[in-house]
Amino acid sequence: MIVSVELLPESTLRDAIGVVVRLVEAAGAVIIFLGAAWAFVQFVKAGLRGRDRVAGFNRIRLSLGRFLVLGLEFQLAGDVLRTAVAPSFTEIGQLAAIAAIRTALNYFLGREIAQERAEIARGEEAAPLERPAKGTPS
Repeated sequence: MIVSVELLPESTLRDAIGVVVRLVEAAGAVIIFLGAAWAFVQFVKAGLRGRDRVAGFNRIRLSLGRFLVLGLEFQLAGDVLRTAVAPSFTEIGQLAAIAAIRTALNYFLGREIAQERAEIARGEEAAPLERPAKGTPS
């Protein structure tokens, strides 16, 4: 004899998860939007200042990349949640494709962030060597 206890009907669970998915995906979109807006403002400020543009732009790209990675993680979380309740093989296949694409994006963004961080660190280490010492004519 098999006894089955259903705490929540599947339709109610799907509806609840649908709301959570929309919230998580909206959070990811907001993070990406805020990162892009912040990067744009910083880009304009750096362009108006005019000095040390390359290092400033690299820092901006590094920060924007961090926002993008975080936003993509939220988007992926939403996709995983969407297929959490009784997924079909089609949904599993779509999730696998989406996860592969977003994971590849995150990998390459992460790699670029690491390269930018190393480039900035090298620039900061070399900068004190390039400046004249106090009291010496420049």
